[in-house]
Amino acid sequence: MTAEPTTAHSSRWPVPPQDGYTVDDLFTLPDLPPHTELIDGSLVFVSPQRDFHSTMIDLLMTGLRSAAPPEVRVRREMTVVLDRRNAPEPDVSVVRTEAVTGLDVTRYQADDVLLAVEVVSPDSEARDREAKPHKYATAGIPHFWLVEMTGTDQHPVVRVYELDPVTKAYALTGIHHDRLKTGVPFPVDVDISAEALAAL
Repeated sequence: MTAEPTTAHSSRWPVPPQDGYTVDDLFTLPDLPPHTELIDGSLVFVSPQRDFHSTMIDLLMTGLRSAAPPEVRVRREMTVVLDRRNAPEPDVSVVRTEAVTGLDVTRYQADDVLLAVEVVSPDSEARDREAKPHKYATAGIPHFWLVEMTGTDQHPVVRVYELDPVTKAYALTGIHHDRLKTGVPFPVDVDISAEALAAL
């Protein structure tokens, strides 16, 4: 008796080039999952979001947009091209208005970004805390915010960083628990309390 051949479900994942993928590949490979990022020439697929992640982005988007001056725009989950082999997708970006050239824009250049915000997820802690801030700083993005949920009370905390032009690294300028109040990249005053998050 011969065994019947089995047909297992198979996905045809692209085979990476020897030197890794480039930004051009990121935008031309077919059937990539939504929100795929390019980090050091590797494709990074995003896990399903937790409610904290999505709601915190909404809270920051609302606060930033209500305070943004005309010369900037606030964008959610848009690719930012840092160099040929790195194109992450910050959770929130503040970009120069002139970079928004139409509704068909799919990416922004690092030079157009004034602020990159990452909301930490369990599957992306190392990337959000270490890899991405380093790459954003190297690319010259002047401001970076890291958002996390602290302790068992599930309370948001926002760490605000500013690029030091001498060291080309981010320096911590504030840690905000209930209210995010800062003057850069423009004056912002956002209620980030657990109550504000729960109200969304």
